[in-house]
Formats: sequence, structure tokens, C-alpha cells
Amino acid sequence: MSIAASNTSMRVPAGFRNLLEGLAREVLREQPPDVVAFAAQYFQKLLECREGDGIDPVAWGAMLED
Repeated sequence: MSIAASNTSMRVPAGFRNLLEGLAREVLREQPPDVVAFAAQYFQKLLECREGDGIDPVAWGAMLED
């Protein structure tokens, strides 16, 4: 099944841009040899922060983008 991409309007979810910018900033600062493993650890820390402190960095980033 094929769908024409030109008729599809896709939107970036709220907070996603801020989330990726944070990852990019940390990758550039740390210069890890394995970016994928670093990203997995980065997102795991964000998840632990959200679950432990109740602070959601994605929701916070979404408010900053508005």
C-alpha cells in the first residue's frame, strides 16, 4: 500500500524539538564514542527524572515552545 507524501501534513509533537536539542547539546559536549548507547542512557535518565521527581522535561519543553 502506498500513500502520497505530498498530501500528508505531519506535525512534530509538542516538546520533541526541545528534547532533541537537549540530546544534541549533550552529544556535542560529551563527544561519546557510541552515540546510540549515549542517547539510550540520556533518555533513560530523563525517564527516571520524570518518574522519580514527577517533572516531565518533554512537557516543560512543550510549554517553552508555545
